Amino acid sequence: MKRRKLLVSAAAVAVAGAATRRAQAADEIVIGAIYPMTGNAAPIGADAKVSLETIAEIINSSHAPISTLMGQGGGLPALGGARIRVVMADHQNDPQKARAEAERLITQDKVPVLIGSYTSATAATISQVAERYEVPYLSMDNSSPSLSQRGLKWFFRTSPHDEMFTTAMFDFFQGIGKKTGRGVKTVALIYEDSIFGTDSSNVQRALAQKAGIKVVADIKYRANSPSLSTEAQRLKAANADVLMPSSYTNDAILMLRSMNEIGYHPRAIMAQAAGFQEQDFIKASGPLAEGVFSRSSFALDATRARPAIPAINGAYRARNGKDLNDNTARQVTGLQVLADAINRAGAARPEAIRKALAEARVPGEQLIVPWQGVRFDANGQNIEATPVIQQVTTGIYRTVYPFELASLDAMWNVAG
Repeated sequence: MKRRKLLVSAAAVAVAGAATRRAQAADEIVIGAIYPMTGNAAPIGADAKVSLETIAEIINSSHAPISTLMGQGGGLPALGGARIRVVMADHQNDPQKARAEAERLITQDKVPVLIGSYTSATAATISQVAERYEVPYLSMDNSSPSLSQRGLKWFFRTSPHDEMFTTAMFDFFQGIGKKTGRGVKTVALIYEDSIFGTDSSNVQRALAQKAGIKVVADIKYRANSPSLSTEAQRLKAANADVLMPSSYTNDAILMLRSMNEIGYHPRAIMAQAAGFQEQDFIKASGPLAEGVFSRSSFALDATRARPAIPAINGAYRARNGKDLNDNTARQVTGLQVLADAINRAGAARPEAIRKALAEARVPGEQLIVPWQGVRFDANGQNIEATPVIQQVTTGIYRTVYPFELASLDAMWNVAG
């Protein structure tokens, strides 16, 4: 009898211990985020860290419900209230460092999923590592179309790519031309020599030809160049209706200053976001940024369509002292979608997360971005990510297209 009691007690302790271990394992789900935390793109990584921490806190903590995906608080309900925790890794804007950090997070930190990474060149190497180890990689803010054209099974991208972004640009050109009677006849392309710049220019070139718009300048430059004065002179000589740059922050600032120094002020600038969407760009460029157009994944002024924007932006602003932008809003959205997938998966296992991401069906009303929603195709691309066009007005990006979402009319200086 005593032996039986001892066996029962031992079994109970073993069951209790296993349950405790399962509960502890479910208490925290670690997600590996790879961003530039040092180097010239460090401000991007710093903002990404804040945006991810902001939405993680909203998902994890107890608070009044917010009308957005995973906005109820209290952790992941299907995993017993498990909390998500994002660990940051530094790729220093170097694809090979990104590769090494991805391997370290998977093999040493044992993360079940990776996110990141701002530059498309780093996303290319991260996704290769994730594919080899069969761990999902959620690209939150990388825009090169080729990333989702490689037949990868573990790659997902929530935001639009540059074909989708550039289509919105040319739709705007057509729409504003009809509205004002002043259409776009010529464009000038200038782009950095990375996968981002090259892919962006390829799409712009093709869509310009399709629209019957002449490309009068096609200029590739070395990223982080110390001078863009020669390129500025070539742009001035081309004198296109619209200048279409694909550049990160430092180059975007240098470009506007170089053009200003020679007295060249384009009639319209339509940027492929990236550095042009950053607050540092607007602050450093000052009046030179006024009137610049950019495609965007996010519209801070679309609060009627997305009523959760003030609450989430307010939480982000309280931490960072500035508003969400194109990049940080995509990071917020990406982590929301990932947390929802992990919750639906019911486990923090790579294969379960991959399956749940593939099955994602998120209506646009549950997001803070003005997309139709989130639904991934066979290549892991969200096919319901619909961008907007914005313009800097009094130092703030405001939505001007689609016209039904616009908070003000575009300032349009093209002669037609």
